[in-house]
Formats: sequence, structure tokens, C-alpha cells
Amino acid sequence: MQETIRKHAELIKTAVEKNKRPSIKIPKRSLTNVVYDKFFKLGKAVVTRTLTYNTIKTFAQTLRVLALMQETLDSDDELTKRELYYVSKGWDDARFLAQPESDMILDDIEALLSTYRESLGVTPEEKGGEVAGRLIVLDKDRKGADVEIDCTKFASGAYSIPSSVEHLKFQTKAKFVLAIETAGMFQRLNNHAFWDSTDCILISMGGVPTRACRRFIRKLSDDHKLPVYGFTDGDPFAYGNIYRTLKVGSGNSAHINEYFCVPSAQFLGVTPYDIEKYDLPTHPLKDTDVKRLNDLLKNDPFFKQHKIWQKAVEKMLKSGQRVEQQAFAKHGLNYVINTYLPEKIAKNDFLP
Repeated sequence: MQETIRKHAELIKTAVEKNKRPSIKIPKRSLTNVVYDKFFKLGKAVVTRTLTYNTIKTFAQTLRVLALMQETLDSDDELTKRELYYVSKGWDDARFLAQPESDMILDDIEALLSTYRESLGVTPEEKGGEVAGRLIVLDKDRKGADVEIDCTKFASGAYSIPSSVEHLKFQTKAKFVLAIETAGMFQRLNNHAFWDSTDCILISMGGVPTRACRRFIRKLSDDHKLPVYGFTDGDPFAYGNIYRTLKVGSGNSAHINEYFCVPSAQFLGVTPYDIEKYDLPTHPLKDTDVKRLNDLLKNDPFFKQHKIWQKAVEKMLKSGQRVEQQAFAKHGLNYVINTYLPEKIAKNDFLP
């Protein structure tokens, strides 16, 4: 990656030496340049950032961040997005006035280098998620010594996914990964060792999964060819935000989705069909829910690609009801463990 940064720097240096205006061509990060092919990714459109009177500050900031990334990689160090913002306070006129400015430049550099910021030494600040079950995580301690972390040995707790997962390796004989929306449902399955009876790995996404959580699941799935099942509520947010982000990413992150989504994932969450089949209590759709569902049908490339998802969304609209994971408690606290999940998994009853 350092060599790629140097090449961009050399191109700018050469232009300056020839008395030409230096420029950088950055893939256009816009929904108008997003295509869907197994996941959301950027199209071929680019934006040329040329050094002019009006762009001098942004151009300088881009170069300073590139230089900082080079320095971080060369020193094998790391920093957070917030630290990057504060580092710029020593850049005089090139400093960032607010963090959204530095975040935008960092996103541009991800697109420019065709990589993701974690590989440049920039670590997320949010928690990654929790893991329990048939998995040994191979990590290193602060002195560089190898550490084996057995995710079956945390008693009532769980292994916490670190903010950076690139260096991790895995040992597992699990049959599948179950990525769970809510911390409460994860805790129930973990407390009853659902991973033991089904030989699986449980991962708590805690809502929309963070970058670290998604990257962890993707690496685990790729390294061991494990099926990934998404277990969420049956509502517009769970379908269109949580599960879709896990499977195909988001339009705003199209430049890095190929590293952070799991195209092979399948949906094991609660569907409108389950409401009738399992006689589940529901909640009425709110106006915002109806609007979101209609938007998924009309505008979302993922849902437009899969007719089976369109039918599920249309059924939800027609019924006017949404449902939560915890609704199975109507039939007993462990009904979801003893009946629902085993039945769905045994029948391969998944949505794409």
C-alpha cells in the first residue's frame, strides 16, 4: 500500500516540476455511481480533483492525509478517525475545522487507493460485537506473543470483537455462523449454549453491524467457507438496514463494501409468513415503516433483484404488522431455541 501512495505522490510531483496543475482522480462516491452486482459497489465514474484557487485547501488536506497514512504504515502504528482530526490541528491553514471534513477526505482516500481505512492503520472507535461458540481466535498480545482465545470458555460472557480484526486468524469446526440482531437474543442463545447443540458460532451484531463486526464475519466466512445466517426482527429496519448492510453493504459505503459485506449470507430472521405459521404477537406498522417498505420496493436494487423479498415486503404491507425476535416468548422463553431455529435450519427455510 505504501508503494501505491508513493506512486500518487510521484504523479503530483512530476506535474508540479513540469509547471502543470497537479490533479488526483478519485472514484465518484455518489449514489448515482453505485451499481448492484452481488453487493453495492462503485461504478466507473471518477471525479478529478485539480489544484486551483478554489480547491487548494481540500487538495492540500488530501495530500496531508495521504502522507499521514504513509507515515502510519511505515511506523506500523495506528490511529482513530478522531485522532486524525486532531493531528490536522498542526497543519496550519490545511487543518480541518470539523471531523466530518476529515472523515470525507478519508473516505476519498479509501476510494482512491481501492482499500479500506483499517488496512491503512485507521481503527474504528465503535465496539465490534460479541462472539460465542465453536471458534478459537488466534491473536497476539502486546508483546507479539501468540494468544489462543476459545470462544466457548467465557461462561455467561462472550468474546468482544476488537476494533481492528485484520491480524486475526481462526480455528473452527463449526457448521455455520448465526449473526443476531439484538443483544438480548444473543444472550439467551449463549446462556443456553445453543452453539453447543448446533455446532455453530453466535455473533451479536447489536443492530446495524459495525465495520469491525462485518469484517470479522466476512473473514470468518471466507477463511472457513462457513454459511452465515442473519437472525433479525421482522420489520423494515431489520430488512432494509441491518440484514441488507450485512449482505450487500450500503450505497454510502460502496467504495469498501467488497471487504465488509457477506454476499453469501442468508436470512433466517422473522418473516411475515412466520407470523401466521407460529401465531406470533405483532405491532402495527407506523407511517415511517410503510414509507420505508415502499422505498425498498421502488428504489432499493437489492430488493428489486429478489422477487421473493418483494413478496415478503408486500405481505408485510398488506398485513400492516411487524414482529420482533422476542415474540416467540409467547410460546415459552426457549421456544426460539427448541423449535423455531432448529425447524428453519433443518428445512433450509431462508430468504436470500
